Amino acid sequence: MTHLLAAVVAAFAVTQLSIVVTTVYLHRALAHRALTVHPVVATPFRIIIWMTTGMRPREWVAVHRKHHAATDTADDPHSPAVVGFWRVQLGNVGLYKRAASDELNLRKYARDIPHDRLDRLALDYSLAGLTIGIAILVVTMWALGFGLATGFLAAGLHAVLYVMLSGAINAVGHTFGRQPYGNSATNMQSLALVTGGEGLHNNHHAAPTSARFSLGRAELDPGWWLVRLLVALRLARVRHEDVHLKSAA
Repeated sequence: MTHLLAAVVAAFAVTQLSIVVTTVYLHRALAHRALTVHPVVATPFRIIIWMTTGMRPREWVAVHRKHHAATDTADDPHSPAVVGFWRVQLGNVGLYKRAASDELNLRKYARDIPHDRLDRLALDYSLAGLTIGIAILVVTMWALGFGLATGFLAAGLHAVLYVMLSGAINAVGHTFGRQPYGNSATNMQSLALVTGGEGLHNNHHAAPTSARFSLGRAELDPGWWLVRLLVALRLARVRHEDVHLKSAA
């Protein structure tokens, strides 16, 4: 395996790990309370998010809940219908940071997300988490014989992949694809396969409290596979098995 290919494979693996944890823990469990995750799983999930993305859960939750409360309106933190497709696709990080730094937004939309001792001791320090995550990736690649440079390249590729896929969920997921339900989001199965099921965005807006995004025939939701595994291991509990559809986004 060449060093470049090794970096790409490592970056893709880390990105998929961070995306699956984001969709299952931050999105389905915290933001929508579609499932409850056991602390023995929740704590590692929080640490993975800290080391691979640097995001703070309560900020992510607040931004996402505001998106649902004001979908594709001027108050939506990242609507391609309002600010344009490319600004969301390429500038999603800036849009997210602006909304995440709004204290009023945090108090309104994330008041139920506790700020505990683990946050105060470590997880509030995003740069520290990213530094540790990068160090682990670099040392791992070095130990496998690919060198330090390959590890740093993998870290950079992961950052680009995560940012672009997150942007695509908000940009592509409100612009291109099928709309089986009456809301402004869209479904794209190919996007869902590389975003832990998030590409089934129209389904999610139709049933936001459902832990399962695959609502139609032949739809695949990788995040739901992890949810089912956690349930089977008694490490999670789904809020309701049946789908509660909304009439609007």
